[in-house]
Amino acid sequence: MESQLALELVRVTEEAALRSALWSGRGDKNSADEAATTGMREQFDSVAMDGVVVIGEGEMDEAPMLYIGERVGNGQGPQMDVAVDPLEGTETVANGLNNALSVIAAAPRGQLLHAPDIYMHKLAAGPELAGKLSLDDPIELTLRKASAILGRPLSEMTVSILDRKRHEDMIKALRNAGVRIKLLTHGDVMGAIETCLDSGVDLYVGSGGAPEGVLAAAALKCLGGEIQGRLIPETAEDYERCTRMGLEHPEQLLQLEDMVGSEGVMFVATGVTSGEFLRGVKYLTGQRAETHSVMMYSGTRTVRYLRSVHHRFRHADPVAEVRTQAVSSL
Repeated sequence: MESQLALELVRVTEEAALRSALWSGRGDKNSADEAATTGMREQFDSVAMDGVVVIGEGEMDEAPMLYIGERVGNGQGPQMDVAVDPLEGTETVANGLNNALSVIAAAPRGQLLHAPDIYMHKLAAGPELAGKLSLDDPIELTLRKASAILGRPLSEMTVSILDRKRHEDMIKALRNAGVRIKLLTHGDVMGAIETCLDSGVDLYVGSGGAPEGVLAAAALKCLGGEIQGRLIPETAEDYERCTRMGLEHPEQLLQLEDMVGSEGVMFVATGVTSGEFLRGVKYLTGQRAETHSVMMYSGTRTVRYLRSVHHRFRHADPVAEVRTQAVSSL
């Protein structure tokens, strides 16, 4: 059942990737995101499951589609929680950069954390360090522990972190410790996943979006890694949203199973623009397009890569189409 559902979900991320990749390098992140979201929502209708979006594009009054609480699937399959990011890296696509993805995580109903769209402190690590570090520790202690466990000096370790003003103090502490730093312009989900790949990255630290933290947790559970998180509610409204979503103590330390549950979780993704993990959409001659996707299932720790060639795909210039529609409406 898991492999069949995962394959159906891959068709959903493929559709989102195919549509959003048309906007790569065009400087319009909103249109890229809208294209991905529309494609994902339409393709969900063919998936044999009774799904509920627990992490989506926003709450019902904020998002026209794929909002939190929306039902997806044809209603005839297993009851599932679904977390989606139709386009992880909207600015990445707009600027024609690498590592943009279309992502879905799914687990049996009640397993995925209902994470509000606020920041979350995060600590992600690969299998060698899983279960051996704590987000509660100062970053200096975390680095020393990791160095001892890995049997490598700090100078040979690499830590990734989003290049943001809010991280200035942490980046300074990393520099002082002597580790290599991989500064990420975008790509919160991919930053955490890299700790489980042959990327040379040992740790991912810092704060990023809570929804992205849950999506990353799904992938890391499948890959044998770990992520810990703590939500950062900054206003009374943030606290209220957290409690409304079932988080009685919004600032509690969240372990991996707090985010994705103890039952099997699936993670699927399709590359929109090429990166170290997945190749991006490639448009071919004869109305064809090629996609590269991954399917993971935590129950078996199976990771499958899928290369697909889509025939009869019409890859016209979306900007030209928009202009034509605007002129014809005058």
